[in-house]
Amino acid sequence: MTGTSPSDFAKRLDKTADDTEALLGRLLSDDILHDEIARPKRLMDAMRYSSLNGGKRLRPFLVVESAAVFGVPREAALLVGAALECIHCYSLIHDDLPAMDNSDLRRGRPTLHKQTDDATAILAGDGLLTLAFDIVTRDEIHRDANVRLLLTRALARCAGIGGMVGGQILDLAGEGRFGGNEPIDVARIQQMKTGALLRYGCIAGAILGQATKKEYQALDDYGRALGEAFQIADDLLDVEGDAAALGKPAGADAALGKTTFVTQLGIEGAKERVRDLLARADSAVSIFGERAAVLQAAARFVAERKS
Repeated sequence: MTGTSPSDFAKRLDKTADDTEALLGRLLSDDILHDEIARPKRLMDAMRYSSLNGGKRLRPFLVVESAAVFGVPREAALLVGAALECIHCYSLIHDDLPAMDNSDLRRGRPTLHKQTDDATAILAGDGLLTLAFDIVTRDEIHRDANVRLLLTRALARCAGIGGMVGGQILDLAGEGRFGGNEPIDVARIQQMKTGALLRYGCIAGAILGQATKKEYQALDDYGRALGEAFQIADDLLDVEGDAAALGKPAGADAALGKTTFVTQLGIEGAKERVRDLLARADSAVSIFGERAAVLQAAARFVAERKS
């Protein structure tokens, strides 16, 4: 049992969600920045539609709480978390497109391409992706330019060809989109498509805190375990969850013919795997003592979530 009660954890999660929402609102305002020529209304409205008023903001929360282990100023961690959330929201816009998962519903309302059109959705995703790198390089994040460089490089690698984007194409290949019978490595797909951004939320705190090699590795191991637990919980929700709670149709993976942890391990096997991952996550950050209590609670939240 961690030293953080469920109610305290929920308050911290909600506080970070509120702070992230307010920060994203400012970052996505119509105010034109230096070197920008204009912020087209249709584009900004679309970016706001898919970024504001929704989500638990788990990824920014992981940045804030992993950074808090090292006493990093909350404002700096929130900026990095906002950059990460921009990447996450862009990925959801593009995942929902007809050429990808072809989803009509996201967070209980029409997906962006249904609300607007495919072209607007694609460009809104592009806008959020590039805005993320504007944010993560800002001077107020850290006085040391090398820290900002490391944050930026890590974000690019977790979001790009060796991370989320690469994982997405492997996931599509697993559905048979490109012909052939390529072997499906569900764990590898998860590490890249879903786990990489969650892992970034954890290692970003270590980078901000200029952690030792041992401390960085602890948060890296924690992030990998948490990322896999998140995906297995997601797979279980797709089978056992309620569409109203999920804010999207249940059974979508089965409809697309996806191979998941549940199809490979079975429901009980998947639940046992989550328990093993929780133990790994808990052990990884135990070196931080009581400072790790919120992170340990976060792993349990991920494993036990209902939406």
